[in-house]
Amino acid sequence: MKLQFLHQSTEQRRDVILHGSILKTMMMLSFPTLMMSVIQSMMPLSDGLFINNAAGTLVASAVTYSEPVVNMVTALAQGLSVAAMAIIGQANGQGDLSKVRHISAQIVVFASLMGFCLAPLLVLAAFPVSARVQPDISRNVMLYISLYSLVLPFSFLESIYNAIKNATGKPEATFVRMLLMLVLKIIFNFIFVVQLRLEVVGCVLSSLCANVLVCVWMFYELFWMKSEDRLTVKGFRFDRSLIRQLIVVGIPAMLTGLMLNFAFFLINNETQKYGAVVLNGQGIAGNITAVCFNLPAAFGSAVTTMVSLNIGANQPEKARRSCFVGCVAAAVTAVAVIAVIVPSSSHLTVLFTQRPDVLEIANRSLHIYTYSVVGFGICMAVQGAFIGLGRTRVPMVLGLLRIWFLRYLFILATEHALQFYSVFWGNLFSNYVAAVISILLILRVKWVSALR
Repeated sequence: MKLQFLHQSTEQRRDVILHGSILKTMMMLSFPTLMMSVIQSMMPLSDGLFINNAAGTLVASAVTYSEPVVNMVTALAQGLSVAAMAIIGQANGQGDLSKVRHISAQIVVFASLMGFCLAPLLVLAAFPVSARVQPDISRNVMLYISLYSLVLPFSFLESIYNAIKNATGKPEATFVRMLLMLVLKIIFNFIFVVQLRLEVVGCVLSSLCANVLVCVWMFYELFWMKSEDRLTVKGFRFDRSLIRQLIVVGIPAMLTGLMLNFAFFLINNETQKYGAVVLNGQGIAGNITAVCFNLPAAFGSAVTTMVSLNIGANQPEKARRSCFVGCVAAAVTAVAVIAVIVPSSSHLTVLFTQRPDVLEIANRSLHIYTYSVVGFGICMAVQGAFIGLGRTRVPMVLGLLRIWFLRYLFILATEHALQFYSVFWGNLFSNYVAAVISILLILRVKWVSALR
């Protein structure tokens, strides 16, 4: 009976979300997403293990430095997925499944074309970005960013697939996709990074091969496999009003992701001035804490699904209560994560490297990073509620406030005293202040759709 929800139709799942217990529904939606977050976090973790142990400090530092640049472009895909979740979720809440399929097909085609059009931007960005870093990692930075343009179109399709499944109350499908991706990446990392010793090129090739195979499977599930959710592009023509709404709703989330990752790029710029060892230590801590941050953040997508469906069904009070249950669940999960990670930190970092200088930085920064998880989890739950309401500008403002004003300015103001540790303390400071601001804002919001 506990696994019965896995076999429910979209209509049955909608009824559970709208009429079932908030806590039970939150757990039902969050558990697959929590598991997916673990798997998602394991990907940079496994990548880091392979790169640090097989390729060394310089390659690992180059990948750490390059990731925010790549993420600036993939943030556009995530912004589209945020808008897609809100629009599809509210259509699903109205019980119009044909409209859900129409919207989904439109967004899949639009996002795929957008991914192919934006890929050349990474190639162009690689040259000026690599020219401003330390000479010992410059070539690897250029290679990683330019070659990753091959992976970009597949990232767009995967983001939209996640949005469709989450908005229809089927987050377990995204978990299966992510699990498959992890297994494939481990296999290809072993082949290209460990066996063939291709270093940075091997890192990109492992991502490319894994993404291609996963996208073939996703295409089969979305357009070929017989089900009530099957999409079609027969007689396809762009729905201009829908695409316009998608862009209007998605632009704030796109700008948020773009600006946040640009801030992370600037933060990495501050860190790389202290050398590859410091950047490598920060990267190791970041790989480990990815698990810590992703677990409480998983409740954000569940909140988005529950809020969007309940608002679409004219149940504002249940939407409001879903948000606050999500905040509590995120905070409790974050505390549990801290209790596990902090005592075991030194046993985790040593899996990446044996260098004492890198380990010292990684261990100290990991402690500071981990304690900021509670504030981050609350922020993500509240932002999920705003997205479900279609108010995507609020998460944009909160995100920019958290990273640019609370974190980056904190780093610049304290760097002379704390040196590179200002990056880690800035993370702690910004997440808790942003959590307080998020709660104050959600207490004042009107629980009505912004899409009507």
